[in-house]
Amino acid sequence: MGLTIKAEKREAFGKNASRRLRKQGLVPAILYGEGRVGVPLILGKKDVFMILKSESGENTIFKVAFDSKTQDAMIKELQTDSSTDEILHVDLIQISMDKAIRVEVPFLLQGEPIGVKTEGGFVDFMTREVEIECLPRDIPEQIKVDISQLHLHQFLKIADIRPPEGVKFISDPAAVIVLISVPHAEEVAAKPAEEAEVVAEPKEPEVIKKERAEEQKEEE
Repeated sequence: MGLTIKAEKREAFGKNASRRLRKQGLVPAILYGEGRVGVPLILGKKDVFMILKSESGENTIFKVAFDSKTQDAMIKELQTDSSTDEILHVDLIQISMDKAIRVEVPFLLQGEPIGVKTEGGFVDFMTREVEIECLPRDIPEQIKVDISQLHLHQFLKIADIRPPEGVKFISDPAAVIVLISVPHAEEVAAKPAEEAEVVAEPKEPEVIKKERAEEQKEEE
């Protein structure tokens, strides 16, 4: 909450201008606000890294200072180079501390499931983040999920988790967060047995009649 980063208004645009900024350790950015055009800014790359490395990461609330004023803001989106992970551009969003916003926060699994400890299963972590709605000051760093009582083949959905006070889950309540699955080796071993059952299916009536007729001829 007490973090303030300095920014400057951006006057030059285009790929070449952005490339020159990045060589100087700066990052082009835009600050979006409610009902107004975004403000092009220049941020220090070190400041962006400082925000990302904080405990709340992209959900960190900070103040951005420019033109002799400050605005409460958060990172809305990061554009990075897929080959080098270099930050190419940052979208910021202005926030009001008394208005609810929507963000995504990670789930944190806690405990060792019974299905893993004694039944030979493994944890299949299927949904790692949940979209929430709350006031900026109520944004949790993570949503804790106790999985210690889960047996083999049991699962937890978003609907099974109680959100923290002041927080509302927006994501699909039917989405499965975690499932205690059977190891793949056991699944593969089960396939031959299933195939054997198919081979052992009863023969068709016409085939049975032919076999009986042949047996009678041999007896005669």
